[in-house]
Amino acid sequence: MLNLTVITVGTLKESYLREACAEYEKRLNGFCRLEMIQLKETKLPESPTEAQISAALSAEGKQILAAMPSRAFRIALCVEGKQLSSEELAQKLEQISASHGSAALVIGSSHGIAPEVKAACDLRLSVSKLTFPHQLMRVLLLETLYRSLGITKGTKYHK
Repeated sequence: MLNLTVITVGTLKESYLREACAEYEKRLNGFCRLEMIQLKETKLPESPTEAQISAALSAEGKQILAAMPSRAFRIALCVEGKQLSSEELAQKLEQISASHGSAALVIGSSHGIAPEVKAACDLRLSVSKLTFPHQLMRVLLLETLYRSLGITKGTKYHK
């Protein structure tokens, strides 16, 4: 069974997002071993400078790299990443399961992911060309994983 680690930066403040994540986490437990790791977002002033943002991303990047399982296939979710269909992601997860046994997926903070984290990843994945709040991205990622693993298992969820 595939081990998935989802590493996120920041907390989910809205109850509806927490509830949606909890539902998909429950559903995913039938397809994989899921671990959710939530890291603290670096506090920034209301209008941060580029230097402050860079320093915050670097600090968050150190936390992310420390939290990544050592032998996992590492995936950074970022706008410039490769877009895959649900079927293509299902195939990729099957390949990862066979080759590595585990994957770590990273969702950065509202300012993104540090360049050193992206460089340490095996794949940069984009869910869409659209921009989403990083809190909502958690729900989207969990649903996407559930759909892709459902395709692999032959469930009727994916139509």
